[in-house]
Amino acid sequence: MIAEQHPEEQKGEGSYEGAREYQRRTGKFLDEHGDEVERMAHDAADALDSEDSDELRRAEAAGKAPARK
Repeated sequence: MIAEQHPEEQKGEGSYEGAREYQRRTGKFLDEHGDEVERMAHDAADALDSEDSDELRRAEAAGKAPARK
């Protein structure tokens, strides 16, 4: 018999706790940097057009790769 979990105890992808934590951290970031977000986006786009773009794209691919166990 599988023990019944309460929604607040749910873990993993799609967890309520994870969603609340994401919302809290996103809200805090926007409170602290909300007026800078558009500039940050432009800076990131400009970086992808710079001579460092190959290194940035490799780093992005490494970050998206599955973790080794």
